[in-house]
Amino acid sequence: MHEQNYEKLLHINTTKIETRMDKKKLYNRYEPTPYEALISLFDEYRANNDDHFVDFGSGKARFAFLVNFLFNSYCTSVEISEDFHKMALSNKKNYRPRNISSKDKLFFVNGPAEKYQISSFENKFYFFNPFALSIFISVINNIYRSLEDQPREVDIILYYPSYEYIDYLENRTNFKLYKEIFLDKAKDDPRERFVVYRLGETKSIYDDCFTNISIKSVYYRNLTLFKDDKKRSL
Repeated sequence: MHEQNYEKLLHINTTKIETRMDKKKLYNRYEPTPYEALISLFDEYRANNDDHFVDFGSGKARFAFLVNFLFNSYCTSVEISEDFHKMALSNKKNYRPRNISSKDKLFFVNGPAEKYQISSFENKFYFFNPFALSIFISVINNIYRSLEDQPREVDIILYYPSYEYIDYLENRTNFKLYKEIFLDKAKDDPRERFVVYRLGETKSIYDDCFTNISIKSVYYRNLTLFKDDKKRSL
């Protein structure tokens, strides 16, 4: 399905790839994760309404809106660019969740990822190669500090993972590979995948709950409702 159809469903605008206006040398350009890739991720990796995601280098917050729409999950978007942060806040005003109260589960922080203080309830952390390895290491260390205060199961989710990130997690931390989700393009580019590293329990608590649920069916059902609403408004 075309990217714009997802944007219309969510009533947000996140598609344009842009260089961060502050041109931070250690931060990479803004490039949103493709919707089709995220749908593939969430067909195999499930969340619930008690999960608290943090998206580092979140840009215009596409990830946050989709995970909130699909699962009613909490998500904090951390972005260093003030311009992108303002765009994310604008998207929040226009965003149409399935449950209007879901908007209260979305938070936006404008600042460096390495200075973000991990809360004791945050348990899932998303990265699409947003910054240099040195900053990634700082963020992982911050996660470890939060685990000292509140031990819990936490996941690191990487899209199109850099070999530096993987090498650090596998050889310098206690995180263990929990799941790999290869996308259709992986046959041509092995980095076209998601990898999930977990610290804590290794058995998925969602397997039994979501066996018969398809994320794509949720999308198509809501897209139909969107089209019906549009017809009624004409």
